[in-house]
Amino acid sequence: MTSDIHRPELHVTAETGVLNAPAGVLNDRGTWHMLYQFQPKPGGPARWGHVIGPDGPFDWVDCDDVLAPEGAETTLRAGSVVAEGEGIGVYFTSGVGASSSIHLASATSIPRTCEVSDEASSIDPFLIRQGQVVGDQAEAHDFRSPAVVPGWERENDREAGHAGWLMLAVTGETAAPVPVILSSEDGRTWNYEGPLTFEGDTGLESVHAMTAPRIMRLRDEVDDLIYDVLLVTLERDGIDYSGYLVGQLTGTVFTVARGFTRIDYGHDFVRPRSAQFTPGTLPEGDRNREAIVFGLLNGIGRQDDPTQHRTLKESKWANALSLPRVVTLQGGILYQTPMPGLVNSVASSRRAHSWTGLCEIPQGATVTVSLTDGTGAEAARIIHSGDTLTLERSMTGQPHTSAPAVAPLREDDSDSLTVVVDGSTVEVFADGGQVAMASRVYFEEGFAGLDVTVEGDAEILRSWEQSGNAR
Repeated sequence: MTSDIHRPELHVTAETGVLNAPAGVLNDRGTWHMLYQFQPKPGGPARWGHVIGPDGPFDWVDCDDVLAPEGAETTLRAGSVVAEGEGIGVYFTSGVGASSSIHLASATSIPRTCEVSDEASSIDPFLIRQGQVVGDQAEAHDFRSPAVVPGWERENDREAGHAGWLMLAVTGETAAPVPVILSSEDGRTWNYEGPLTFEGDTGLESVHAMTAPRIMRLRDEVDDLIYDVLLVTLERDGIDYSGYLVGQLTGTVFTVARGFTRIDYGHDFVRPRSAQFTPGTLPEGDRNREAIVFGLLNGIGRQDDPTQHRTLKESKWANALSLPRVVTLQGGILYQTPMPGLVNSVASSRRAHSWTGLCEIPQGATVTVSLTDGTGAEAARIIHSGDTLTLERSMTGQPHTSAPAVAPLREDDSDSLTVVVDGSTVEVFADGGQVAMASRVYFEEGFAGLDVTVEGDAEILRSWEQSGNAR
């Protein structure tokens, strides 16, 4: 069988080429826009693709690419997307050889960026480049990876609302990136404020080990205060780990309330991005109550060789983005759950599958979900033991064979488990979203089914299972 069975249906993938990272996510009155960085050919220059989800973030339609290298540019890399009235602003990294700077492109009408041309390499004509907005200066050089969010009208009163813009970016050498803060009144002229510094215990060996930093704001459901949540990816021994710090950013100082915590304990969720919303999309009272986050499903990071992916060899694509996650802040901890509508989308798919169970798992007992492939072999296993969640994927010699992924669980939460299988992706959510895990699993001859077993005094109180209609 071909590797088409490995291409997920509900996740974003590049139609052809290597998907590098989510670049920006925007919800415009219910229509989802995902911009992503990808390479049409391995080793070639990167550009930005665009897909939309008119009926939700599980059914994606390809649009024309929005950005490709121009003039002396050799590549385009990470950035972010913001709403500008009825339009859209796209901040991106422009690479010229070894140098980089931050540029802006914009469109006055978001729906006009959804054109589909007959020519696969066509570039959307309605997203107009505005030029460089941040370049080398005396204090820093090689600005890249911009994350742009609305600034605060008054920093000491977050209930007063937003005014202007804040940018988190990185500068300096690739091996030792330095996070920095910039500000702007209009999103065009940017003031360099200085390096990001921390007060309190970050839980990190070095703040300069961060890559792809992003920032989002969430109101904690426990104390009702609005916090900044700093999303970062760490590169260690050829493996990427993504997590978050909770605190408050004032000027260039991030005062830490909770140090680095893994956002996902699986093998492959990295470089998370949070969605932005156009004015009027969210009721005003819902702002900061929750966030929608996507990530890249490839834990190898820059050390990965996409030419070795079986999907690239057989079907000319590599990598996928995660399912969207609803993220809330509760007592300084991020809880992540699947987006509403996922089960219906699984039901209308051809091969996706989901299982959810409400359980009672006392100490010493386990609930195990075994995933089998088309040959009848066990390809992966998820074990909930009450205080630990484990995902194993090494039973059938996966191409990315690795040690089991293990996450701690607090015993004060209810025991629950949701498993979603879609092509070569497996995503797991435990105990109401306290822990999430995402890993790639190549199911030989496709995913065939799952089997749930209990040991000790564990009980499955209720469960729901949904299969794609091709089964």
